[in-house]
Order: sequence, then C-alpha cells, then structure tokens
Amino acid sequence: MQNQTILLASRPSGTPTADNFRFETSAVPAAAAGQVLLKTLYVSVDPYMRGRMNAGKSYVAPFEVDQPIVGGVVAEVVESHLEQFPVGSVVVGNLPWQRYSLSDGKGLQRIPTGPAPVSYFLGLLGMPGLTAYFGLLDICQPKPGETVVVSGAAGAVGMIVGQLAKIKGARVIGTAGSDEKVAYLKEVGFDEAINYKTANIPAALAAAAPNGVDCYFDNVGGAITDAVYDLLNKHARIALCGQISSYNDAEAPVGPRPEGKLLKTSAKLQGFIVSDYLPQWPEGVKQLTQWYQEGKLQTEETVTEGFDQIPAAFLGLFKGENTGKALVKVA
Repeated sequence: MQNQTILLASRPSGTPTADNFRFETSAVPAAAAGQVLLKTLYVSVDPYMRGRMNAGKSYVAPFEVDQPIVGGVVAEVVESHLEQFPVGSVVVGNLPWQRYSLSDGKGLQRIPTGPAPVSYFLGLLGMPGLTAYFGLLDICQPKPGETVVVSGAAGAVGMIVGQLAKIKGARVIGTAGSDEKVAYLKEVGFDEAINYKTANIPAALAAAAPNGVDCYFDNVGGAITDAVYDLLNKHARIALCGQISSYNDAEAPVGPRPEGKLLKTSAKLQGFIVSDYLPQWPEGVKQLTQWYQEGKLQTEETVTEGFDQIPAAFLGLFKGENTGKALVKVA
C-alpha cells in the first residue's frame, strides 16, 4: 500500500498556483504504541489556509515549506493502540493532507453516527458552523426585526449565518457571486440576495436595506464592506470574520477609512477567530445539531472527488467555484 502526502513546495506571491504544492509518495506507516492509523475520508479546504501559506506571525503558525499542509480532516481509524479510538470509528481533527496519517489522539474527536453525514463535521457541525454561531450570536446579537447583512453569503460560513439570523427573527440580506448562488440563498430563507458581480453594490444594498443595517457579518471586506458602512444604524454591530477579497493581494489595499462612520453611529466592530470560543464548542455543536434535526438549518456542500484534486479544490475557493462547504472526498 502506498501513502500520498501534499506538501507546501513554495510560498505564493499573490494568488497561489498548483506549483506551490508538491506530491510525495511513501509507504503506509504502522501505528506504534499509543497511536492510531487514520485513513482520510474527507479533506476540508478553507480560505483561512491561504494566510498560513505566507511567512510571518498570525493567529496560527504558518505552514512550513517542504512540510505537509495541515487542515480539517474526517478520517476512519484503521489500526488502533488507543482504547478511546477503536478500529472502525470515525474522527475529525486537524491533520495533514495525506491518504493515511498517524496520530497520538490529541485533538481528535470521535464523530457520533446518526445525527448528520460525517462530512457535516467539517461544515455545518464543524469549524464553519461554529464560526457562524459564535460570530453572529455573541458579537452581532441580532434582535427580531433588525436587518442583518452577510457578505460571502453562499460560502460555508455565510449561509449558516443567514439562517441563524432568520431563526432569531431578523431580516437577512446576503451577497454572493452568481445568479445561481443568489437563487440558493433565497431557497434557504434569505429575504434579499445580491449578485455583487452584476449589481451596483451601493445602490442594491441601499434598496435592499431601506431601514439601514443593524448587523453586518463580514467574510469578504473590500467594496461590499465599504458600501455596508454607509448604511449602518446607530449601535450597529459588525463581526469581522474574513477578508477573502484581499487574501491574494501582494500589497495591502488602500480604501475608505471607516473610523468616522463607526464613530458617528456608535457601531461596534469586532474581529474574532473561532478558536477564541474553544471551551464553548460543545454547546455550539449541540445547538446547531438540534436546529439541523428540527429542519431549521440547511447546508450545501461542493464535493470534489480524488486526493489529487485537493490543491485544485483549494484554488477554486478564490474563483468562487464553491457553494457552501468545499470538500474533497478521498475515500
């Protein structure tokens, strides 16, 4: 049996390419005492991983050149020397991009069978869903009748944010990059959805939010965020989750400075990382699972087949190729 690993071959300048990744083949390792051997089932590709390809300090250590890329993985235990992870159990964890990997069990979580497909623990019931849950409910705290705007609304986080806001009784507006994504957002309950590639964003947002914006969940940054800031109501709340519009910029973009608008509206702008809420993750998973089982939450997955397609699926994030959670099915 052969193992395959995807390593960071070089750090990208601007938008990553396939040349920044390298495949290596080796023998499948055997689990030693205190270890499990894991067979990768699904690999998560996420926008935040772009930042880890750069050198320099951030909220998480950068990937090392000539070392495996690491991210969210759902895997099956195929050999075990750990009682808590018997052979046949399915786990989720932060693992290398490999067909087979060894683990000492630290950071692994067994996935319960029954409540949802195992892949959902990389999406709705995993990091993206928890990002939506804590960012919206803790930072934005939407109230019934308020207006919530979500950028990147057809992504893994954004579509959950919008549905959570609807559960809380808010009016929800989303932006997305195609007419198909706009139609999907309306299917899952968004009151308004705007194709930012074809619409005049300031005019479209002003028309969709005639009473202003009370909560903004920002996944994108850039021109969409500039337009939202012009519509903020008094005491608006902004959860700063992502800035995918600038992740591949070689130089920091210069745009409107928002401080004056935040000052005049007494608005709150708070950046956050989902790991800030790590002690509360079990609470979040429990509530998200309940709402999913009650039919109050839907999700969409863009699943690419094949281990060798992982880099292409990752690069597709920056072209808007995915609706919902982007995953690669390996086995």
